[in-house]
Amino acid sequence: MENMDLWIQKADVLVEALPYIRDFAGKKVVVKYGGSAMKDAALKKSVVTDVALLKLVGMKPIIVHGGGKEISKWVKLSGRTPEFVNGLRVTDKDTMEIAEMVLNKVNKGLVQYMEENGVKACGISGKDGGTLRTVKKTIASGKDLGYVGEVTDVDPTLIDTLIDQDFIPVICPIGLGAEDYQSYNINADDAACAIASAEKAEKLVFLSDIEGVYKDPMNPDTLISELTVDEAKQFIAEGNAGGGMLPKLTNCIHAIENGVSRVHILDGRIMHCMLLEIFTNRGIGTAIIGNDKNRYFHG
Repeated sequence: MENMDLWIQKADVLVEALPYIRDFAGKKVVVKYGGSAMKDAALKKSVVTDVALLKLVGMKPIIVHGGGKEISKWVKLSGRTPEFVNGLRVTDKDTMEIAEMVLNKVNKGLVQYMEENGVKACGISGKDGGTLRTVKKTIASGKDLGYVGEVTDVDPTLIDTLIDQDFIPVICPIGLGAEDYQSYNINADDAACAIASAEKAEKLVFLSDIEGVYKDPMNPDTLISELTVDEAKQFIAEGNAGGGMLPKLTNCIHAIENGVSRVHILDGRIMHCMLLEIFTNRGIGTAIIGNDKNRYFHG
C-alpha cells in the first residue's frame, strides 16, 4: 500500500500515547495560556485543538489566561505610561478599570474562538462565585502597587460545576478583595498556580515564549527535561534562574508542594506542544516533579 510507512508511524504515535491517556483519564489539567500562542492565529488554533483532544480523551482542562501586552496597549491609548516594579504592574484605580475591561474582552474572545472550533467553553473571572479571594500584594521595597492582588483563597465550586456540565472553564486573573471586595489584578501565573493547587490538578502547564529551563540560557542544548522540587530549589539557590524564570520556577515549586502532581513549562510557539509533552515518551519542555515521583517514561 502506498505510504504504508507513514501510516505505521501514525499508528506508533497512537500506541505511544495510549498509556498516558489511560493514566490521565479523569484528571484535571490547568493550562496557563499566554505569550505568542494567544496572538498568532495558527498557534491559537493549535492550542484549542490540543485542549479539545485533552477533553475528548477524558482529561478535564481548565484554562487560565493572561493579557498583559493588551493591557499595556490600552493603558498607552488612554494617555498613560505602564509602570512595572519587579515584573508587577503598578495598578491604580484607572489602570484597574482598564485591566478588568481588557481581560474580560480577552476572556470572551477566547471563549468565542473555542466555540468556533467545536469546544464548549465558559468564561469567568476570579470574582465570579468568589473563585479567587485576594489581599493587596506588598513587596520588599515598600512600593505601593495599587490594586495588585495576592491570592489567599480559592473556592473551586464554580469551576467544578462548569466541568461537571461539560464546559471548559476559561478564567481571567481578576480577584475579589477578601475584606474590601474591590477588584484586584492578579499575575496570571500566580492565579494558575493557586487554582491548580486548589484543584489538586494532575498537571499545571505554563505556555509561554520560552522552551523550558536551561542550565545555560545561552546554550539551547542545555534544556533540562525534568527537575525534582529539590533540584529546582538548588537551581534557584545557585543563581541559575534569572529574569522571568525565577518567579515561574517558584510557582512550579509552590504548586508541587501544594498537591499538583507535575508542572510543565512549554514553548507555546511550538505547534501542539501540549500533546508532545503530555503524550510522548520524552516530551519537549521542562517538567517539575515531586521528590518522591518517578522519572517515568513509558517505553
